[in-house]
Amino acid sequence: MLAIAGGKGGCGKTTTTLGLAAALDGATAVVDADTDMPNLHALAGVPRDAPSDRRGHPHPDDESVTVYPAPPTGDEGREARSRDAEARLRRLRDVPTEATLLDCPAGAGPDAAAPLREADAALVVTPPCAPALRDTVKTVAMADALGTRVVGAVLVRSRVVPSGVESLLGCSVLGTVPPADPPVLDADAVRRAYRNVAEKLQASKEL
Repeated sequence: MLAIAGGKGGCGKTTTTLGLAAALDGATAVVDADTDMPNLHALAGVPRDAPSDRRGHPHPDDESVTVYPAPPTGDEGREARSRDAEARLRRLRDVPTEATLLDCPAGAGPDAAAPLREADAALVVTPPCAPALRDTVKTVAMADALGTRVVGAVLVRSRVVPSGVESLLGCSVLGTVPPADPPVLDADAVRRAYRNVAEKLQASKEL
């Protein structure tokens, strides 16, 4: 399992999750691990209600991608919800796929820690602006504290890697994704960017 993580909401995690899923070879599962503000199902164009924990929806534009929306939340507290989320991710490990990508919550609380703890590795996503980069540094630190290796970063809404970014994040930037008008994933340049990142991940055996 590869966690797609970032410091703030709106930093490009969900777009990157789906962009990478479309670019990877073989069957891929994408899992919404954000129970507070789930939007993977909306961006993918599938219903919010999943058939079950272990059955998702086929992506309407790519039959090799299966989408697992976040389950509805109940009245349980945050810690109980985090435990439930971790148990769900463990169940999804048995789903036969070439790769499983987790669309993680933003922030540094228990909800954000749960998928990072269950993941085998993490890929951080951020635009190149200073506030977002500072929050992403916190995400990298949280992954390190949980023992989850950060395999690299993706810079979104950018065509270049600013000087010092890799040193700040403590990991390599695997690619940049240029700005594009919505629907972002329909842009050829964006698709090429995610293909380049996917090729690097697969070549390095990080999936």
